[in-house]
This record gives sequence, structure tokens and C-alpha cells, in this order.
Amino acid sequence: METKLSSLVDRLKSAAGDNLKAVVLYGSAVTGEFIEQHSDLNVLCIVERASAGDLEKLHPVAEPWMREGNPAPLIFTLDELQRSADVFAIELLDMKNHHRMLYGEDFLERLNLPLGLHRLQVERELRTNWVRLRQAVVAAPQKKNIQLRIMLDSVAAFCVLFRHALMVLGQPPPGGKREAVQAIAKASGANPAGFQTILDVREGKRKEKEIDIEVTLQTYLEFVEVVTNDVDRRLETS
Repeated sequence: METKLSSLVDRLKSAAGDNLKAVVLYGSAVTGEFIEQHSDLNVLCIVERASAGDLEKLHPVAEPWMREGNPAPLIFTLDELQRSADVFAIELLDMKNHHRMLYGEDFLERLNLPLGLHRLQVERELRTNWVRLRQAVVAAPQKKNIQLRIMLDSVAAFCVLFRHALMVLGQPPPGGKREAVQAIAKASGANPAGFQTILDVREGKRKEKEIDIEVTLQTYLEFVEVVTNDVDRRLETS
């Protein structure tokens, strides 16, 4: 990982020159939950200018980075990031709390995060991801490996939303994915068995052949439904 990150920063600096102001690593790579076959290396770049020409200069850097299975770096000017802070409250709050500077000054320490829309974003993202999960199940062939992939691909995002749901409900944010699942299960009364099973598979603690994928998918969907509706009800009355 360190070699990849060092190479990426060198190539970004070479391509962008003095337009590049900072590069930050965020996500599971800095929270201690990075899993090689499932996790991404998430990078944000702060630039002085973000014109079409400036972005095109970064393409030769982004292309091989994405071929390695990583998402393209996020590109913002510092002013744009600050103006977007209320809209991306979930992402930037996590980034502010857990990040590692790869290059430049730590701008996140002084980034002002207005949380007025944090609650609204949590409600919207929970509902949106629930709908997308249902769409994915409806659209996918009824094959166990595909159903398992749907759950593995969505579990990390749901764990983030569970953690932020607890925050807007006034509870202390849990540290990791398992802690978030357990805490939101306790708060909502939902059965966390499906999520626990998928986290076991994701972490290599259980193999696909050791689980009942049909039952796991059923309990996984039910958990998301119960939690989403419970959070909505609680926020409506708070």
C-alpha cells in the first residue's frame, strides 16, 4: 500500500505541478478496517484550479490508478470543498475525523463543517440505499454468488450510514462496522444476523459454502428495512 500511495503522489505532483495543494487518504485505509480484496484506496486532491485542461492533465495518473481497482481521486478546490460541506456532511465528517495527509498542509483540521443538513442527508441516503438494494436484488439473476456480491458490495456503505444515524439520534458514534451494526440493532430492535454473516465473509472468517445465502439475504434486507423505518420515525418525533 505504501509503495502505491507514494507512487501516486509523485505522479500527481509531476502532472499537476504547483496546481496541486494537498493529497489526503481517507476511508478504511486509515480506520484500520482495510481489506485488500474488498476495500478501496480513497484519495482526495485539493487543487488551485479545476478547469477542463487542469483535469485532463490528471488523466494519465488516474487511469492506471483505476486499473488497479481504485476509484478515481476526488478533485476539489479548497473553496469548493468548504461550500460543499453542508451537502456532503456524512463524507466530510468521516474524512475530518479519520484521514492521513499524503502531501501538503492538513486543511481538514480547520475545515468548518455546518451540520444543519447532516440529519437530512442521513435520512435520504438510508432510504436511497435501501431502494437501490431492492433494485439490485430484483434485477439480478437468482444465483447465490451474485446475491452474495450484492450484499458484499453494499455492506460498507450501510455501516457508514448506521453510524451516522446513531449520531443524529444523539448516540455516541461507534468505532467500526461491527460496532455500528450492533448499536443500530440495539436501538431499532432489528436482527443483525445477516449483516454479521456478511461481515464475517468480508473479513475472511467464513466461506461462502458455510452460509445459507438465501436466508442471509432475507435477514439482510429485513435489517435495512427495519433500521431505515425506525430512524425515520425517531427523527420525525425528535
